[in-house]
Amino acid sequence: MTPESFVVEIDQNRLNDLNRRLDATRWADDFANDDWKYGTNGAYLRELVGYWQDGYDWRAEEAAINRFDHFKVTIDDVPIHFILKKGKGPNPIPIILSHGWPLVFWDYKDMIEPLADPAAHLGDPADAFDVIVPSLPGYGFSTPLRKPGVNFMATADLWRTLMQDVLGYDRFAASGIDWGTLVTGQLGHKHADAMIGIHSCGYIPLTLLSHKKAWDFADPGFSQMSDEDQAVQLKFLRKISSHLAVHILDPQTLTFALNDSPVGLLAWLLERRRLWGDTGGDVESAFTCDHLLTTTMLYWLTESFGTSVRYYAEAANDPWTPSHDRQPVIEAPHGLSFFAGDIGGGRRIPMDMLERATNLHYVAEHPKGGHFAPVEVPGLVVEDIRATFRDLR
Repeated sequence: MTPESFVVEIDQNRLNDLNRRLDATRWADDFANDDWKYGTNGAYLRELVGYWQDGYDWRAEEAAINRFDHFKVTIDDVPIHFILKKGKGPNPIPIILSHGWPLVFWDYKDMIEPLADPAAHLGDPADAFDVIVPSLPGYGFSTPLRKPGVNFMATADLWRTLMQDVLGYDRFAASGIDWGTLVTGQLGHKHADAMIGIHSCGYIPLTLLSHKKAWDFADPGFSQMSDEDQAVQLKFLRKISSHLAVHILDPQTLTFALNDSPVGLLAWLLERRRLWGDTGGDVESAFTCDHLLTTTMLYWLTESFGTSVRYYAEAANDPWTPSHDRQPVIEAPHGLSFFAGDIGGGRRIPMDMLERATNLHYVAEHPKGGHFAPVEVPGLVVEDIRATFRDLR
């Protein structure tokens, strides 16, 4: 398990193939969809694809990615790609940052250097971290994944091996978003002895996943909710139910389409960025066109969409089971960041419930930022991570 240095170098033939596919797109008709009521708006998609063809520069993005040191290692037959940025300060502590779907490792791009070298970013050098940013198994350059059964629980085990046995850290910190919150929560639950502490963007619903199928959206308490909370719940389900159902029940069927069509892939990912981010319906208010396309490219060029969405099916097929019956469920000290523009509308979990579920150490609620907070409001996430671990070092 010796990590090998890795440089992102995409063969020009792959880029030429992409351009041919974009040129040959058979565009679907789209009407009465200016408000994206039926899904991704065709006029905007055509505009973004036009920029993909005539303005976007993958080689410039590739060079930016390669400013960091990348490595690959195989753990238990699972290929793992990660960035490692050593901290600059009197006592850097290691932290592993876990993304989710449709995020990629590059969604953390604006957080790596401020966490590693706070003094160079108007911070206190005492808050420095050694920053490790992996691609989840089956995502991006953590491919090809040919081993079934790899879900967020298995990933937490892999991360402990990566951090302790590969990189040599006895104890470490962790932070996550989306699937990364579940990976991080499992570290704080099963591997609390190895954790300095954890941080998450949003609540970690480990106990809600116990012995449940993730596509079961029925909430037995729905009728007892207030009208306001029912409206919030329905809005939340509208944002997540379509992709959850397909990713869990038919991931391979969708893969055949989106592994073949770059425009189809972009449309699927773009809809989630617009709907889940704090965009107010304007996706470019939260993400640059270059970032939208680079994150799509990291799925397209690695042909990883299929294994990324199987992550859902693997989680649903193997419901979470606790590793111990102690309280709280997550024993590691836990910092939580909530963002008002996130899918669920910020913190709607009562504080007493949070305190029963986790070893609550730090909580922050922000009026801006959405489900992609590490790229939407990276400065806020960086400061919350620093605050979480400042007295845990």
